[in-house]
Amino acid sequence: MTSYPFVPKTTGQLAPGQLWSIPISDGRFGCGRVLRIDPERRFGARTLFTAAILDWVGDDPPTAETVAGRPALAIGVAHVRAIGGNGGEIVGARPLELDPIEVPDRVDSQWGDKFPVWRLERRFIHGDPPPTTDFRQLRSPLTGEMLRPSPTGRGIVQFHSLLTDADFGLLADWLRQYPEMTVRVYGGYDGSIRDLEFLRFLPFVRRFAADALWDRLVSIDGLRHLSANVEELGLGATKRPLDVSILRRFPGLRELFLEGPVRGIEVVSSLTELDDLTFRSITLPDLSLLLPLRRLRSFDLKLGGTKDLRLLPRIGEIRYLELWLIRGLSDLSPIGEMAGLRSLFLQALRQVAVLPDLSRCTSLRRVHLETMKGLHSLAPLASAPALRDIVLIDLPQLAAEDLAPLAEIPSLCGVSLGLGSIRKNEAARRLLGLPEVQIADDWREG
Repeated sequence: MTSYPFVPKTTGQLAPGQLWSIPISDGRFGCGRVLRIDPERRFGARTLFTAAILDWVGDDPPTAETVAGRPALAIGVAHVRAIGGNGGEIVGARPLELDPIEVPDRVDSQWGDKFPVWRLERRFIHGDPPPTTDFRQLRSPLTGEMLRPSPTGRGIVQFHSLLTDADFGLLADWLRQYPEMTVRVYGGYDGSIRDLEFLRFLPFVRRFAADALWDRLVSIDGLRHLSANVEELGLGATKRPLDVSILRRFPGLRELFLEGPVRGIEVVSSLTELDDLTFRSITLPDLSLLLPLRRLRSFDLKLGGTKDLRLLPRIGEIRYLELWLIRGLSDLSPIGEMAGLRSLFLQALRQVAVLPDLSRCTSLRRVHLETMKGLHSLAPLASAPALRDIVLIDLPQLAAEDLAPLAEIPSLCGVSLGLGSIRKNEAARRLLGLPEVQIADDWREG
């Protein structure tokens, strides 16, 4: 018999109908429901499940009685991290057939770990303001609904099977009205997407991404069809390392997401207009490759094995820095020399035991620490002169009293807590006397 509450580590601990608490920033709680577990899933069977966020909020964590009859606000595929990583727990169960929730046969929406909190806060704190971005999932034959007018003119149009030539023509006519729209191709589960030659129909597109095409995409030469004024580009991992030197044809590129393995990585040094750069699963001996990027303001380094960060303070004008699961990285001291840094995000850096001295980070406003299991002291955070927001997620090794140094930060406005249990979170909240972080600080301001 299942004992509640608990924080799941795998889908083997989940069952349809279970509900989990979702703390939101005003102190209230939303509710998530487990809809389906798919042990035959090709990828992620142990960690991914079909979930719903209920159209419900309460002053206390949800129960089977308080959420009775509540419909779904959103349905998607979630990672088990979306439960415990946001400070929630599986708190009970209720048969799905008792509520007006239809479990779809197929779900295309893939949630990020923070999506449940974001969606609930949009609904119950911000009053569901009109969307600022659009989203379209396309497949042939295209319909009028798929190509209805966009209310925002920006967002994502995506497809995972190659469209017919005629439909590409229709899509091109539609996209010409919305030059800020991103075109994304992914999956290619039917084997129809092997290259990017379809871009000959869309030469005017300025924002493009191709990802989740691991064993299918064998060439990116089709990028030659795009004009030199491309602004944003994303290329996900492929089984065969592809040569990315073709990126040299886009000298005005402002945003780049690049996932290894790749060949020709030195081309990045020529993209001197880059404002936002993400490397995932790319290993570099050091960061000298990035020294020419004088305009760089946002840098994400995820996975890979780049453990020498000594050049970080000399790269561009970095305001946002994200480091995630970097093998062998233990020394974060170069971060302490980044005077212009405004937002710091550290996640799953297993060998990091000490945070850097932040006294020279005079612009630092926000620090996010997640699954930093080697940390046992947060005292260095108190050295940051202007820190306003701290987010702590999945740090069960810390006790409430370990947060005492944070009470000495005069500029601190909010702390989001994820210490592994509601009891510890509440004790830390009483100790600090600060509200949850309300709005993520925009590092691009100013």
